[in-house]
Amino acid sequence: MTVKTDELISMVESLPVDIKTTLVEKILDSLHPSQKEIDLLWANEAEKRVKEIKAGKAKTIPGDKVFEEIRERFHR
Repeated sequence: MTVKTDELISMVESLPVDIKTTLVEKILDSLHPSQKEIDLLWANEAEKRVKEIKAGKAKTIPGDKVFEEIRERFHR
């Protein structure tokens, strides 16, 4: 690493946790910019599914059962 990189890392390490958290979120966002339209569609879908589960219209499957089925299907 360069001296400037080391200095930057040192500065970041000395920041309060809340500022570090904001910084991490911004860095991650710059690597994978959010696609607000897609995010909104996923949020709406999640809300719809929660309502279906609460109304008894959808059946849930425990995660361990799902992974067991995946292992059986793909790890023969």
